Amino acid sequence: MEDGILSMSNGFANVRLAESQGDFFIDRHLKIFTLWGQDIYLTTTHISLIIVFVSLLIFAVLANRAIKNADPNKVPGPFLNVVELIVEMLDGMVAGSMGEKKALKFRNYVGSLFLFILGCNLSGLLGLRPPTADYAVTFPLAIMTWILIQFNGFKYQKFGKIKALFEPIFLFFPMNLISEFSTPVSMSLRLFGNILSGTVMTGLVYGLLPKALTLIWPAALHIYLDVFSGAIQTYVFCMLTMCFVSDAIGEDA
Repeated sequence: MEDGILSMSNGFANVRLAESQGDFFIDRHLKIFTLWGQDIYLTTTHISLIIVFVSLLIFAVLANRAIKNADPNKVPGPFLNVVELIVEMLDGMVAGSMGEKKALKFRNYVGSLFLFILGCNLSGLLGLRPPTADYAVTFPLAIMTWILIQFNGFKYQKFGKIKALFEPIFLFFPMNLISEFSTPVSMSLRLFGNILSGTVMTGLVYGLLPKALTLIWPAALHIYLDVFSGAIQTYVFCMLTMCFVSDAIGEDA
């Protein structure tokens, strides 16, 4: 019994040691500002968000300039080829899920959402704490999608949207209502939980390994947790967005 308690105590001690050595996954308060008597915290999540946002903004400006200055009589350069590849991939993804007609209305939103979430998920490769490992980031993203779902539902189905809450019989109204409001919660928790778990696992590995090994072995961990898993979770979130919005609009729209 004593050996078991001692082993458990040593295990917790190792986890605390790993957290202290690889605590980059913790959302730290970097600075506190006071505005109108309220404390406003600047955290590592905010810094990561700013870096991702600025990077996407710079990429968008450069892409816009490259497209405007493109000479139709010359072969496109490498950067313009990459931009065209990204645009074609995102357009194809939206059109394949929602159809050509609906894709024209939502490809900008879904494309922006895809690039933003992917940039946040891949920021761990730069030593940043992924913003999507913070529920305060994933929940607003899901709320925006939920508002888009409700808006298009009432726009195209009108009173049919309310009628659907009482189908197949009125006794199902509570469950249908809960299902309607649980959409942003489930979407945000799925993205948040997967990214946070990968961030914590990476932090623990960095804390438990000797410094010499952290330069070699965790690279494979980053390939899976940051690149592969990050891309998959981005695709899943966008795919759910397209499916829910398309279902809210209906087949006849």
